[in-house]
Amino acid sequence: MKKLLSFITIAAILVAILMVSGAVYTIDETQQVVITQFGEPMGKPITAAGLHFKMPFIQQANYFEKRILEWDGNPNQVPTKDKKYIWVDTTARWKIVDALRFLQSVTNETGAQARLDDIIDSATRDFVTSHNLVEAVRNTNRIIEERAAEQLDEPSDQLAGELEKIEFGRNALTRGILQEAAKIVPQYGIEIVDVRIKRINYVSEVQQKVFDRMISERKRAAEQYRSEGQGKKAEIEGQTGKELKQIQSEAYKVAEENKGKADAEATDIYADAYNRDPNFYAFLKTLDTYKNTIDEGTTVILTTDSEYLMYLKGTEEISQ
Repeated sequence: MKKLLSFITIAAILVAILMVSGAVYTIDETQQVVITQFGEPMGKPITAAGLHFKMPFIQQANYFEKRILEWDGNPNQVPTKDKKYIWVDTTARWKIVDALRFLQSVTNETGAQARLDDIIDSATRDFVTSHNLVEAVRNTNRIIEERAAEQLDEPSDQLAGELEKIEFGRNALTRGILQEAAKIVPQYGIEIVDVRIKRINYVSEVQQKVFDRMISERKRAAEQYRSEGQGKKAEIEGQTGKELKQIQSEAYKVAEENKGKADAEATDIYADAYNRDPNFYAFLKTLDTYKNTIDEGTTVILTTDSEYLMYLKGTEEISQ
């Protein structure tokens, strides 16, 4: 009898524990709960953190995130307004703002992700196909404005031909996608916080053609810079040659002037020396002549009365 009472007591305690555990649930700051009874929602979502109670076994607590969640779509092939096919890869951030409607419409996050795939991809396709490719790539016309400021002498139509001006821009494009998608998602208890384009790339069929065109443009730009460099080089070399000839001309002029002055001074010195003692001057000049015209291997045959040998005949003849 005692064993039976002990068994009943233990069973009652276990049943009580199970009932209490099934009747109590907790919510933290990052969660919200919708109570369902036999699959039907009971009341509004519970968002207050703490300890809460429900009917055990017949009621169930369904937990949902209050934090911002991530959506990352698959790249889609989309044609632009100017008939260029590209791959567009988008991402978004969203959150559950009405857990009850969320549960009734999409059930869980997996269902929400599938619904967002359709909504955001459709909005992205609509906006990309209604704008040129450049609108999805660039945000501003800053490059064109800077190049125009640097190359004031270059025609504006040439700059426009190289870089197309935009009127919408990538930021405005993503804002448009966000606004379009935000009109649809409230019926699912969802709010889209932000949408961004992660990556844009050409499809493989035209990618190589684009690369070839980019290479051709870079080669053309390189040839232009090379031509400008050669012209600048010729200009510098011409100016250098002109300055060199001018310097050489001035140096030659100064050198000739100095030579003229030196010759004049030398002539004055020679004349002064000759006037002071003509015989001695003639003697020195004759010795210089001997030195410059006669060496060990020279044979000279002269008459005895030659003036060339008068300083070798003796001092008496010299004095005469």
